[in-house]
Amino acid sequence: MSVRFSYPLCNNPVNRAISAEFPLGLPPEWKAVTGLIAFCDVNVTYAGYPSVAQYEPLFRRHYGLNRQMRWFLAAGVLASMVTGCGREAQLILNIDGSSTVYPITEAVAEEFASETHGATRVIVAVSGTGGGFRRFCAGETDISNASRVISETEIANCAAAGVEFLELPVAMDGLSVVVHSSNDFVECLTIDELRRIWEPESKVQLWSDVRAGWPARPIRLYGPGTNSGTFDYFTEEVTGKVGASRSDYTASEDDNVLVQGVSGDVNSLGYFGYAYFVENREGMKLLGVDEGAGCVTPSPVTIENGSYSPLSRPLLIYVNRASLARPEVREFVEYYISTASRVADEVGYVPLSTSASSVSERRLREALDAL
Repeated sequence: MSVRFSYPLCNNPVNRAISAEFPLGLPPEWKAVTGLIAFCDVNVTYAGYPSVAQYEPLFRRHYGLNRQMRWFLAAGVLASMVTGCGREAQLILNIDGSSTVYPITEAVAEEFASETHGATRVIVAVSGTGGGFRRFCAGETDISNASRVISETEIANCAAAGVEFLELPVAMDGLSVVVHSSNDFVECLTIDELRRIWEPESKVQLWSDVRAGWPARPIRLYGPGTNSGTFDYFTEEVTGKVGASRSDYTASEDDNVLVQGVSGDVNSLGYFGYAYFVENREGMKLLGVDEGAGCVTPSPVTIENGSYSPLSRPLLIYVNRASLARPEVREFVEYYISTASRVADEVGYVPLSTSASSVSERRLREALDAL
């Protein structure tokens, strides 16, 4: 089965539509069908088949769902498409970027929608940090989720398009190295071992190639795609150069896909954000990393105090300063920063320290005062 999402922008002079199709595995008794979900200003329409609400957890696990998609799937049976582009447009706030930051932003967006009674529709997409910055610097989004700081090239692209931005740290993450839960011989990897595994043209094919005494079993790798900020951060810290990585591995910008790959493969080794391990412990084992002073496993304590090095990192959002002048964007960002520490903890990340939180609060206050 596949489901196609289409977003007709009815308030756009050229009525541009953005569409994407996603595969969805269903029980064998279901026939292959195609559904259409269309967002038309305040209206959501669906032409498809009965009782898709039961598959919401599958959508959330594989692709993430914003509040509007979940509301619609829960609606049950709608056999024909209904459109209503003539109705008054709902306020829309567009966010894209990192899948690592996604759980925080999506949770904040849900709470904000509840607090404001749905006055603003917050659309949270996932195209990876790099993909998010491409859209952000083109002026297509109001906020960009990022699991690394913006690069000099991206800063130049934003400047060329006249996009000025505000950088706000929202949480801390410990990039986590994991194997299948049945793996009983790996407890820790050194940075040098990780480098030899992941560097371009790596010759490592078996676990025994990593360390003498380990079994001569194949090692199958799972990691973020090249649009991911996690990929950029990991390669810079481990292989020594941003983007320097072997290519013969299962790659995805969706961390849920990596979680499924690692937990379903007894010979797996992968890496992704800490919260995705916390929320999906079953089937995986978290490894320690040795930078030279002994093995350290990521935890809220080791991530916050920096002892989980070099894989502790800040998570950020970037806000278009022009968008910040809109009341709905300003209110959302203020709400985000005021709740970020609590929400980060709830979804499995590490809240910023008091001093780091005050930096985000000060930056936002100064930006708002300058409007």
